[in-house]
Amino acid sequence: MGLSADQIEFAKDLFSELGDITTRRMMGGLCLYHEGTIFALVHSDGTIMIKGAGDFIPRLEAMGCTRWAYTRKDGSPTSMPYWTLPPEAQDDPAEAAALAREALRHL
Repeated sequence: MGLSADQIEFAKDLFSELGDITTRRMMGGLCLYHEGTIFALVHSDGTIMIKGAGDFIPRLEAMGCTRWAYTRKDGSPTSMPYWTLPPEAQDDPAEAAALAREALRHL
């Protein structure tokens, strides 16, 4: 099941302090871009995840964010470079935008 228009609008509003946000639907979810660079995604269940790389990863882990991991069809585990948003950023556009800026700096 794909995301609703309300879920997409919520995600865009959450990161609105970044300025120009574009989106692209992918695999039932949504990718969020700022100036052409992906910085977050929304899973088909509505979970918003921020991209993490480099020195940003320990900060995400310290905030209690969990990494997106799944099992492939062949049974092997894999992880993606995305972490759940911490609770304090899930409904605070200023906090969400600050995390997005940090994510963009570490790509």
